[in-house]
Amino acid sequence: MSDTLEPQTFRVTRADLVRYAGASGDFNPIHWSDRVATGVGLPGVIAHGMFTMALVGRAVTTWAGAADAVVEYSVRFSRPVPVPDTDEGTEVLVTGTVKETTAEGLTRLVLTATCQGEKVLSLAQATIRKR
Repeated sequence: MSDTLEPQTFRVTRADLVRYAGASGDFNPIHWSDRVATGVGLPGVIAHGMFTMALVGRAVTTWAGAADAVVEYSVRFSRPVPVPDTDEGTEVLVTGTVKETTAEGLTRLVLTATCQGEKVLSLAQATIRKR
């Protein structure tokens, strides 16, 4: 295991938001209607916060080698992820570094997720168990 999380980029499209809405039951129109999203002051349709969190979680489990190696995982949402109505959508870039490794075999990570150069999560961290 290295000291850094290999950067991972996740593409997010409106089609992803539709699938996530169906799976989660979160059909809030800010996730599919530009009219509603801009009407409440957003830049347009935004990704579900929990979807963004799941992308970062996917990066962590990939880095850890298995989902059951993740002991703790937490984030705070700091900015929305705007998703344009294009085939390309947008991208979320996930990076991270090792904050510490304990004698008990736990590794604490500090994580960063950005979209269009803006940090979209704050205080993102995970603890994984070494294998």
